[in-house]
Amino acid sequence: MILTVPCLLGLESLVADELRRLNMQNVRAENGRVHCNGTAADIARLNINLRCGARVLMELGSFPAATFDQLFEGVRALPWEDYIPRDGEFPVKGYSLNSTLHSVPACQAIVKKAAARRLGTAYGCETLPETGSRYQLQFAIIKDQASLYLDTSGEGLYKRGYRAQNMGAPLRETLAAALVTLSRYRGKDPFCDPFCGSGTIPIEAALIAKNRAPGLDRRFAAQRWKNLPSAIWSQAADEAMDKEFHGRYDIWGGDIDPAAVELARHNAELAGVEDCVRFEVADAGQFHRDSEYGQLVCNPPYGERLLEKQEAEAVYRSFGAALRDLPPKWRVVVLSSHTEFERCFGRPADKKRKLYNGMIKCDAFLYGR
Repeated sequence: MILTVPCLLGLESLVADELRRLNMQNVRAENGRVHCNGTAADIARLNINLRCGARVLMELGSFPAATFDQLFEGVRALPWEDYIPRDGEFPVKGYSLNSTLHSVPACQAIVKKAAARRLGTAYGCETLPETGSRYQLQFAIIKDQASLYLDTSGEGLYKRGYRAQNMGAPLRETLAAALVTLSRYRGKDPFCDPFCGSGTIPIEAALIAKNRAPGLDRRFAAQRWKNLPSAIWSQAADEAMDKEFHGRYDIWGGDIDPAAVELARHNAELAGVEDCVRFEVADAGQFHRDSEYGQLVCNPPYGERLLEKQEAEAVYRSFGAALRDLPPKWRVVVLSSHTEFERCFGRPADKKRKLYNGMIKCDAFLYGR
């Protein structure tokens, strides 16, 4: 089968690398999505192991859909009864880009009607109860080509299960893991986040250092599906746990807000990495480290409003001044949407990577080789 992993724009190559490390075949990336060939067992493996992908979709078919009739007939031709039982709930969501069929609500209605017609015929009933497990249908219509999927994940993969509350604007766990990956952190060097907030970046760094699969402490929609053997989930979890490392790590998170630090400690306990991460109340403008090597990854305040923007610029200036004394072999990754970040920080980035934090267009500013 073809499995598709949607992701935030800018993370496609990182997700493709993850799939290759999991020995997936025929990996190919396009804007916002990465495809591969896989099996039912790989559905469990990907959901449990992926750090940067948004969810895991099972592709059921692709066909031209320039008219509503084409969309209806294409959907009705797919073997929905092979996947969705008589009582299965099958809501529909999707999107359309650069296509004749641009009304998403109209397309949703057509997809729902066509799938219901096929299932009703297969099960010999006019009205389907939809009282059982959820089988979320997704469609993507791009340049008049429709693709239909079943969402195996349920809630997005960023919901690891360890973050009960947020401090201010939350950074999704998938994006935090991507930033850590961009720093090339593998658990050997010191790792620091001077703007740790609720602790997401240091916690994701600890999961990477321990090689702990991020999906071990949650459940997925496809675990309740009747057509997938339940054993694939326990096998994937056992395989992931066998690959974990157990060592000593120097991972630190600091924040000027004591409430944020307390919450970060709580979240680290929920993630099972409290023995790997230290959190302290600290001012990023006073940050200092003597070790020759290390990685620093952070998501400082952006300053979306005018007054906040000025405050953010002052933070960038004091933070940049503090990092001038950092040994030159440290790698630094800073995520910001502020257009004047480099000027305020005091030096241009060695590399920049365009990313999105939710709907906010950002850059990851990379310093160090």
